[in-house]
Amino acid sequence: MKTAITSTGNTLDSPMDRRFGRCSYFVIFDEQTGSVEFIPNENAESVEGAGVASARLVASKGVEKIISGEFGNKVKSIFDSLGMHLIMIKEEKSVGEIIGLIKNKK
Repeated sequence: MKTAITSTGNTLDSPMDRRFGRCSYFVIFDEQTGSVEFIPNENAESVEGAGVASARLVASKGVEKIISGEFGNKVKSIFDSLGMHLIMIKEEKSVGEIIGLIKNKK
């Protein structure tokens, strides 16, 4: 299963970005292979439609779960229609800490 995590930077030490559509990076973690991919979010500076465009980007990567601090209403309905799980984390955590939590759930 692939999980996308919103991130402020392109390292495992980077904090999770609380924003979905305007995050700096998406980190794609593949639970089966353990691979981690950092994808710059080209939609972060969009005047409008950043959330919807970011949802399309994440969906195109085969992601089944998305972890962020918050999601807009338009994005929620898109992910609901695709059967993708949204997970909101309110605490300050690094991308590496979140990946560690995912690994420990197995």
